[in-house]
Amino acid sequence: MSISERKQKEKEALRMLILNGAKKLFVEKGIEYTTIRNIADAIDYSVGTVYVYFKDKNAIFHDLHSIGFQELRGYFKDLDSIDDPMKRLRKMGMMYMKFALENSEMYDLMFNLRAPMDYLEDQKSALWSEGAQTFAYVRKTVNECIGIGHFKGHKEEPLSFIIWSLVHGMCSLQIRDRINGVKFTNPETILTEGYEEYLKILEKL
Repeated sequence: MSISERKQKEKEALRMLILNGAKKLFVEKGIEYTTIRNIADAIDYSVGTVYVYFKDKNAIFHDLHSIGFQELRGYFKDLDSIDDPMKRLRKMGMMYMKFALENSEMYDLMFNLRAPMDYLEDQKSALWSEGAQTFAYVRKTVNECIGIGHFKGHKEEPLSFIIWSLVHGMCSLQIRDRINGVKFTNPETILTEGYEEYLKILEKL
């Protein structure tokens, strides 16, 4: 490995250290209550070092957000090879839940944490484009299901929204430890059992 390659690798490692430190703080403290100083202290580097890589915490949030959706897309990579859209839709929910539970901090940052108002103001022209692309993938699959005779009498967009919301809601309740607060008979399996019930309903539509 050349000197320039080694330096580039070290720079990327430090960048990821900053991102991972920020992600943890964003989830624990909230994005608006996290400062660059907090992030620098958490990773034992100077504030100046953080600013070398990111102009502000909104830039950090943006990169984390993009990385999260790239990782989610990685979980979806095998779905494109499934020709039957209903089978694809069924597996899509399973992969979505797998991503959420295996990457709970990232999932919180992507879907459950309120973004700073100044970030939202800056992003008006391209607000949450990664999320829109993910929803478009769900919608495309639902549209293909409708094309082969499923979901008769249902509207594509609101049905896609309901499907996404249902799976997202189950994931969020699990991640935020709300399931244990409800006296389910088998709280440790309710998420899986709930998804199986959803699939039974899906097949009837």
